[in-house]
Amino acid sequence: MHPNLKNNLKEFKKHLIETTNNMEPLKVWELQDLSFQAAARIMSTPVYDALKVMKDIAQNFPIRARSLTRVPVDKQMRNEIEENQKHFYEILGLQPGEARLFLNGLHIDMDFHDPFSILETLKLEGKVMHGLHELGIKEEILSKFMRLHIHSADDSYALDIRHSSIIWVNNIEKDHSYSTWPASYQELLKPAFPGVIQQIRRNLYNLVLFIDPIQEDTNDYMKLAELFSHHNVPLRIGFVFILSTQEEIDGNEDAGVALWRTFNYIAKETDTSQAFTSIINMYHEVKDGNVLTVNHVKNVLRHEFPHADVQSILGVHSEYDEGRKAGATFYKKTGLGPLPQALFNGVPFNREEMDGTELETVILQRIIDATGFFQRAVFMGLLNDHINAIDFLMEQQNVVSRINPIILGAERKYIHFRSTSVPFDVQDFSTFSFLDSQDKSAVISDDMKYLTKKDEDILYAVTMWIIADFNKPAGRRLLSNALKYLKTSRHTRLGILNNPSSKIKEDNTAIARGILTAFLTQNNSSLKSFLSKLTKEETAKSLATGTKIVKFLIPGMDDDTFEKKYNTLGLDIIKTHQMFCQEVLKLLPGQMAVMSNGRILGPLDENEFYAEDFHLLEKKTYSTSAEKIKTIVKEMGISTKSGSDLIMKIDALLSSLPKTEMRQDAELLKEQHSVVKIDPQQNQPFYDVIAIVDPLTREAQKMAHLLIVLKDIINMKLRLFLNCRSNLSEVPLKSFYRFVLEPELTYGINKHLPSEPLAKFLELPESPLLTLNMITPESWLVEAVNSSCDLDNIHLQDIKGTVTAEYELEYILLEGHCFDMTTGQPPRGLQFTLGTKNNPVRVDTIVMANLGYFQLKANPGAWTLRLREGRSKEIYHVFSHEGTDSVADLADVIVVLNNFRSKIIKVQVQKKSDKMNEDLLTDGVTEEKGNWDSVTSFSEEMPVEEMEKKSDILNIFSVASGHLYERFLRIMMLSVLRHTKTPVKFWFLKNYLSPTFKDVIPHMAKKYGFKYELVQYKWPRWLYQQTEKQRIIWGYKILFLDVLFPLAVDKIIFVDADQIVRSDLKELRDLDLNGAPYGYTPFCDSRTEMDGYRFWKSGYWASHLGKRKYHISALYVVDLKKFRKIAAGDRLRGQYQALSQDPNSLSNLDQDLPNNMIHQVAIKSLPQEWLWCETWCDDKSKKKAKTIDLCNNPQTKEPKLQAAARIVPEWIEYDSEIRKLIAKIEEENKNRTSFFQKGLKHDEL
Repeated sequence: MHPNLKNNLKEFKKHLIETTNNMEPLKVWELQDLSFQAAARIMSTPVYDALKVMKDIAQNFPIRARSLTRVPVDKQMRNEIEENQKHFYEILGLQPGEARLFLNGLHIDMDFHDPFSILETLKLEGKVMHGLHELGIKEEILSKFMRLHIHSADDSYALDIRHSSIIWVNNIEKDHSYSTWPASYQELLKPAFPGVIQQIRRNLYNLVLFIDPIQEDTNDYMKLAELFSHHNVPLRIGFVFILSTQEEIDGNEDAGVALWRTFNYIAKETDTSQAFTSIINMYHEVKDGNVLTVNHVKNVLRHEFPHADVQSILGVHSEYDEGRKAGATFYKKTGLGPLPQALFNGVPFNREEMDGTELETVILQRIIDATGFFQRAVFMGLLNDHINAIDFLMEQQNVVSRINPIILGAERKYIHFRSTSVPFDVQDFSTFSFLDSQDKSAVISDDMKYLTKKDEDILYAVTMWIIADFNKPAGRRLLSNALKYLKTSRHTRLGILNNPSSKIKEDNTAIARGILTAFLTQNNSSLKSFLSKLTKEETAKSLATGTKIVKFLIPGMDDDTFEKKYNTLGLDIIKTHQMFCQEVLKLLPGQMAVMSNGRILGPLDENEFYAEDFHLLEKKTYSTSAEKIKTIVKEMGISTKSGSDLIMKIDALLSSLPKTEMRQDAELLKEQHSVVKIDPQQNQPFYDVIAIVDPLTREAQKMAHLLIVLKDIINMKLRLFLNCRSNLSEVPLKSFYRFVLEPELTYGINKHLPSEPLAKFLELPESPLLTLNMITPESWLVEAVNSSCDLDNIHLQDIKGTVTAEYELEYILLEGHCFDMTTGQPPRGLQFTLGTKNNPVRVDTIVMANLGYFQLKANPGAWTLRLREGRSKEIYHVFSHEGTDSVADLADVIVVLNNFRSKIIKVQVQKKSDKMNEDLLTDGVTEEKGNWDSVTSFSEEMPVEEMEKKSDILNIFSVASGHLYERFLRIMMLSVLRHTKTPVKFWFLKNYLSPTFKDVIPHMAKKYGFKYELVQYKWPRWLYQQTEKQRIIWGYKILFLDVLFPLAVDKIIFVDADQIVRSDLKELRDLDLNGAPYGYTPFCDSRTEMDGYRFWKSGYWASHLGKRKYHISALYVVDLKKFRKIAAGDRLRGQYQALSQDPNSLSNLDQDLPNNMIHQVAIKSLPQEWLWCETWCDDKSKKKAKTIDLCNNPQTKEPKLQAAARIVPEWIEYDSEIRKLIAKIEEENKNRTSFFQKGLKHDEL
C-alpha cells in the first residue's frame, strides 16, 4: 500500500526486536530477587505451559532478564519456598540454588547422566512398573515396592568362627602377655596416629588359617603367624589343619598326621602356646621350596622333649590322635575353595590376597578397616564393655554358616512370572506344550503344592522349588537335604519339580509319582514323614524289585485317597514338569536345580547342595528381599496361598533387575504456591518424578527441556520445586542454551529419512560478540564440519542472513582403568593398542598413573585391545578384565561398542614371572625391539610412523580457535617452512579447529610440501573441568602431552599460533636438554619500563622459583621419551587437580603449571634469543631473535593484527601469500560442494 514506507517499516521492526532483546546490564539491586521473580513468572502460568516458560527463561535469560525485574513476588510463594528449602536441607543436605532430579526415588545426576543413560533407567523402571501392574498391584502400593532396596549392601560374607575345630594359639583377652593392655572399647575412640593399631585386650581381630601342613606355601603362613605373634600385634590367630581322614594311619608315614599328634602331645604336656612355638620350629627346619617331612617333626620333638616316646606319639594307635578329622570336616562344611584359605573376622581372602608376599600387608589393612567399623559401633552405643567381641562380630547380618559361591555369587538367573492365572491344567500336557514360557510358568506356579514346617495358615516369604530326577539317588539326596533343612525353617515352603533323565514310563517314575501323589493328597505332617521314607536308598531298591509303593505308606496317611490318586495320576504331569525344566529353566534331562523366589540355582552337581546350603539360601533370600516384600504384601491383606505366590513373583521381578543406588524419599513439605504439578493418567503405572531446581541456573537450562520431553513420552507424576536463591549479586546466567533432544523421530521433506536434530537460536541480540559451543556426552568426540562464519566470533550485526553450523559425531571413546594385579597400582607407562581383525593397530595410548586411566578413539563395532609390542608386551600380560565382551581371562580383550553410552572397562595386568624385577620405564636390554628407543614397533598395517621415526622429521604442535588465530597459525606455519630444509610435520589440536581451516590445510600441505595430522583427546571426566574455551585450550597445551601424540613421536616443539619463526627449528629440536623433559624460554628482563607488570619478580613466584627464572609458554620443546619415562604428565595432572579448584590459582594455566612444578619436573631454560617479545624484551635484542611472539601488552593493549604488521615486517608478506592461496582455492571450488580435493590424503588421529 505504501511502498515509500517500506524502509521505514523495516527500521521500526528492527527497533522492536532490539528493544525486546535488550541486553543492557542490570543494576545490582535489580539482580537480587531475580530467581524468585523467575519462579513467580513460572507459577503464574497455566500448568500446561509452566515448563515451556521455565525453559524460555532459562535458555534465553540474557534477553529475558530485564522483563523479569518487573515481576512481583508473592509472599506466600516465598515463604513456602523457604520452608521447603529447610526441609530439603534436613533430609538431603540440599542448599538453595542446588538442583536434584529423582525418578522413582533414584537420583538422576544431570552432570553424569546423558539422555541415553536416562533412557536405560526409564526402560528398567518401566519393566518393573508394568510387571507389578500385571501382577495386579495398584498404583498406591506399586510405589512402595518400587522404593524397596532389595540388593544386599555387603557382598563380603563372613563365616561363623565360633567352632571347636579352630585351634586358637593365643587369646588376647586371657593370655598373660596381654595383661597390661586396657580392656575397654572406649580406647578405640582415643586419638591415635594414622596406621597405628591400638592394643586393646579384646579379641577384635581374628585370623583363621586353613592349611594342609605338607603344602609348600604353608611355610610362608607359619612365618607370618610367628611374625604377628612376635611383634605383639593384637591379632588372635587360629589354625584349622586339614589332615587325612583315614580311620587308621601311621604318623611315621604322614607328616601332617605326625604334626597333629605332636601338637596334641606338647599342648597336653605344656600348653597350646608352647605347642604352636614347636610347630613354628618344625617349619624353621624346612628349606625354601621344600615341604614338611616326618623327620622335621621328629627332630623338633626329640630336641624339645628328649624323653618322649616318639613311636608311641606318632604311631597308628597314638592316644594323641583326637580331633584329627574335625578340621577336614569343618573345612568341607564351610564350602571354601582350594587350600590354603584364610579368614579375617570370618571374611575369606581372595586368591590374590593369599599370596604369601602380600598377605601381611592385606591383614594389616583389614585390621585398620575393622578398627573403623568398631569405632563406629562404640560411638553409636552398639558395642559396650559388657558385650563379647566375637559374639558381636558373629551376629552381624553378613555372617553365614557356609560359603557357597553358587548362592552368594553375583551371577543371578530368574524366571519371569505373570499374575494372570492361566485356565489350563498341569496334567493337560498337549495344551501345555503350546503355551509360551510365561504361561508355562503361570500354570506350574498356580498348580504347585507346598510342604512347610508346620500346618500353619501364614504368609511364607521364601518359596523354594526342588528340581531333580527323584528316581535317581542324587535327586533323592537333594530332596532329603531339603527336608532336613525344613525342620528348622519358619520362613520357607517347598515345592517339587520332576526332571526325568530318560524317557518317561510307569516303571521308571514310581518314586516321582509317589512324591507327586503325596503332595496332592496328604497333610503336611504325613507328607514329610512319607517323603523322608521315599528318599531312603533301601526304599528305592525295594521298589526296583517290584514292591508296591503302598507298602511304604506310614500311619496317619489317607491310604485310600493316596492309592486312588496314584493309580489315576498318569504321566502327563511328569511330562509337563520335564518340558518346563527344559524350555523355561533351560535344564537338560536329569539335571538338578533349586529355585528360590524365582531365582534359578543350577544345574547342580551331585553332592553340591547340603542342608546348610538351603539355610544359607533362605537367609540370603529372606534378608535381601523377601522379608521387605512380605511386609507390604501383608498390609494388602491377601490370602496366604496367593499372598505367598505374590511374594515369590514380586521378588523374582525386583531381584532380576540390575543393582541400583539407594532410592531417596524426596517428598515435598508444601506444594501449593511454589511447585509445578503435573498429574499422571489414571489406572496406569506412572513414573514418579521430583525435580528441584533454581530456574536461573545451568541445570534449569537442561532440566526444563528434559522434563518437557519426558512429559510427552511417559506417564509421569511430576512435582517441580523451584529452589530459588535470594540476594543475587551477579548475573546468574550468561549464555543462550538449547538442548537437542526430541521425544520421537521427526521426518524430513521426503517423508522417508529422519530429519537431522537441530538447535535453533532465534531473537538473539545483534550487538554482542557471541561464541557457539557444543556440550556433548562424555564419551563423544564431536567436530564442526561446516559453518557459515567464525563460530568463535559471531557478530550478528556484521552478518547477512542466517548463521548455520553443522556438527558431526566423529568418534565414541573407549575409556578404561588399568591396574597391576600384584601391586594394586596403575602400571605407569604401559601401552595399549586398539584395532580390528583386519587392522590390529588402529590407535594406541599410554596408561596414566592418575587412576590408571586410558582412552582410545573408536566407532561402533567390535574392537580388540592388546598390549603394545615392545616392553609392554615383553614385561606384562593381561590377567583379567571387566566390562568387556570377551571371557575375563582372555589375553585379547574384545570390546563391542553398540550404543551411544560411555564404555568404561577395567583391565588387570600382571608381570610375567621372569620379568618381576623389570621396570617398564627403564630401557631394559638394548635390542632391536622392546625398549623405549624402539617404542614404534607397529604392525605391518601401520608402517607410516616407523618410516617417520627413522627419517628426519621436524614435529611442530600448535593450537588455535577462531578465524583470527587460524590466520595467525597459517602464517606461523609458513615462517617455519621458510627457515628449514628439514621435512616438517604439523600437529594440530582438532577439537577446536574451524571447518574452514580443515578445508584449506590439505591445499597448503600440497603447495608447501609438509605433512600434518589432527590430534584429539577428550578431557577426562575425573580431571577438574575448565569451562572457558581459552582455559580449556591452555589445558591441552600442557596436560596431555604424553597421550596426545602417537607413541612413535620422540620430540615435539610447541609453537604458539601468533608467533613468527626466523630460524631453523631443527636447531631447537636437537638442542641438549640436559636430562630435562622439556625446554622453555625465560621471560625477558630487558625492557625495564615493564617492571611493574612482572608479577613473577615478587610474592609467591619470587619465593617459589628462588634463583630460577619464570618461563613463557609460547614456545617449548618436549622430549616425549623422557617426558613419558618420568611420568611427567601424571605429575602435572596431579598438581593441576590439586590447584585448579582454587579460582586464585593457575591464572595462566599453561604457563603457571610447569613453572609451579619446576622442582618436580625440571625445565631446561632455553637461550633468550629463542623467543623475543616486544612487551618484555628491549629493541636491541630483537636483531638476535629466532622467533617473535605477539604477546599481549598490558600497558598499550594494542590489537594483535595491528601489532603484527608493525613489529614483524615479513608478516604482511606471509599474510598476503596465504590470502592469495585461499582466494585461489575458493575460485577453484566455487562450483563444488567442498574444498577437499580428491586423492589428497592426510593422517588423522
